[in-house]
Amino acid sequence: MVTSVTIDLPPMQVPAKRSVTIDGHRTSVSLEDAFWRALGQIACARGDKRAALIAAIDHARPPEVGLATALRLFVLHEIRAGKDTGQLGPAPDKA
Repeated sequence: MVTSVTIDLPPMQVPAKRSVTIDGHRTSVSLEDAFWRALGQIACARGDKRAALIAAIDHARPPEVGLATALRLFVLHEIRAGKDTGQLGPAPDKA
């Protein structure tokens, strides 16, 4: 017998592509809005700009891991570690 599982999914959106500058080089990254907001909140909680946080994550990631993947995994790690400041609502847009 197969058991039916009901889950409450958040609204789904297509990833948004944004340009970021890392070490003077412009690149674009596609992430869902929830991840862009979370990165902004984490950066704000650290007293940094989102661009500086993205650059730090880029420098720390292994070369075989894409930047978008590294950003998503970083956000997940911070949330699991309880470092998301307790909220994932709108954050200041600190690019």
